[in-house]
Amino acid sequence: MSYQRRRGQPAIIYPTKVVTDSRGSHVEMADMDRPIPVAAVFIPQRSSRAELPGQQDIDITRMIVGADVPGIEKVDSWSRVKWNGSMWDVVVPPAYHHGSRHTRHYSMDLRRRPS
Repeated sequence: MSYQRRRGQPAIIYPTKVVTDSRGSHVEMADMDRPIPVAAVFIPQRSSRAELPGQQDIDITRMIVGADVPGIEKVDSWSRVKWNGSMWDVVVPPAYHHGSRHTRHYSMDLRRRPS
């Protein structure tokens, strides 16, 4: 079941920033200082639960946000999303889906970070 984008579930997107590490290399990482609050639709894609110790849970969810989100151009594979009490990595960068003003949106796939 999914919720509409305007009345969707609250989430926080942390876009990517470039920083210089101690060796002088440019490194991309999530910018935790500039969160982007959004209302989004979340559609479960696939999951795999660990059955034995040492195995890893995999939980993939598609996130859909409106086309008017400021700063969405800075979201890529290094970005993170906080939703439903968990941190998620962006697996697939935002893809723009064009349509009328009411239907255009961005969709991206998220993977839950291990706890």
